[in-house]
Amino acid sequence: MSQNEVVLITGANTGIGYQIVRAFASTDKAYNIIVAGRSPEKVHAAIDSIEAEFSSTKSKFSPLQVDIESDESISAAYEKVRSQFGRVDVLINNAGGEFDKLFAQGKMSQRENWNKAWNLNVAGTQVMTYTFVPLLLQSSSPRLLFMASGTSTFADKAHAASPVNQVAPKGWPKNVPSVAAYRSSKAGMNMMMREWWRLLQEDGVRVWCISPGYLATGLGGVGAEKLRTMGAGDPEPAGHFVVSVVQGARDADVGLVITKDGIQAW
Repeated sequence: MSQNEVVLITGANTGIGYQIVRAFASTDKAYNIIVAGRSPEKVHAAIDSIEAEFSSTKSKFSPLQVDIESDESISAAYEKVRSQFGRVDVLINNAGGEFDKLFAQGKMSQRENWNKAWNLNVAGTQVMTYTFVPLLLQSSSPRLLFMASGTSTFADKAHAASPVNQVAPKGWPKNVPSVAAYRSSKAGMNMMMREWWRLLQEDGVRVWCISPGYLATGLGGVGAEKLRTMGAGDPEPAGHFVVSVVQGARDADVGLVITKDGIQAW
């Protein structure tokens, strides 16, 4: 069994997940990074790209096909990781999605939008975590991270300037920006994290939600370039933030939704 920490990252071939893998690759410490995603082709392409960029990295990268909306896929992924590594030291639940724009564009019904947001961001993440907890408990220093969102906070003044927080004009229909299904599902994830923190405290598992900020990724299907014009930041620092949490920088803040600058209000 490898002495290097085993880190499993879902949704790791794109967006923030990809930046997390890059950040691990850039460190001086050697890790076994499990690059997990729905498409084996995209996962292999991501690994090839990172190995080419960080040719002197001490870390090793292993592909893993997993669709967290499929219990069968999760079970198969568990068996592969169990047989290959025997444990997981860090599980980073990064896979997720936002589908409100598809509803706004008439490409998805409102029920489909809400069901898919909750199925992927909450139910799928829950099943993934529940399935892999036995491997986390084989670690001497287990860590469990969930990818939160700044839109999920209930604080009145938080992100007040965002279009999705502004009061809508009188009348119907309401033709204003909305990510209601996405932000509701992420608020649900925050409570799910609190439950895992409660359940796993005595097992020594450190648990957080990571709120990375408004970043230019492929989330929501708008495109990174368009999001940049709307004020979204570079996703690369988010990868380094996550690695710093894995390496112990925020051990005093377990059980909370953390940002790079502090604690996100509930």
